[in-house]
Amino acid sequence: MHPALGILLFLATILGMEGFAYAAHRWVMHGPGWFLHKSHHQPRTGAFERNDLYAVVFAIPSILLLLGGVRLGWWPGCTWIGAGIAAYGAIYFGFHDILVHRRLPHRHVARSRYLKRIVQAHRLHHAVASKHGTVSFGFLWAPRAEALKRRLKAHGGRIHTTIDAD
Repeated sequence: MHPALGILLFLATILGMEGFAYAAHRWVMHGPGWFLHKSHHQPRTGAFERNDLYAVVFAIPSILLLLGGVRLGWWPGCTWIGAGIAAYGAIYFGFHDILVHRRLPHRHVARSRYLKRIVQAHRLHHAVASKHGTVSFGFLWAPRAEALKRRLKAHGGRIHTTIDAD
């Protein structure tokens, strides 16, 4: 496979993963998978939460595709797709776990309009503690905060005053 095609496949996989992550978050994690995801909407008492098991589950296809593409002679595109899934996971970890939830200590304050929008959208997502009535299920793209606040109010969701602090 030509490297340029592989890079395009890699980038397309990262973009596609945002759509997959949105769907999984909205209809699985806030649906039948709430028994694991619920821990993410509650105060964490240790380094890990049950929701972290989703990272393990979502890593399996990446590992299998990388193994197949690199070691087992599968179609070379498998390697690029597996790498794209892994890259999305790393980006997600950076944005969601480090930047938004500060699971690793740091002093970075989101200053760009994009990062502020992502952080605020995720905080608005957490403004509702149940699996119903939440907004903003994406991780790398989010609607404007004003639109999310309107949707929350329309569904009777409560908005924490700390959300507007950023």
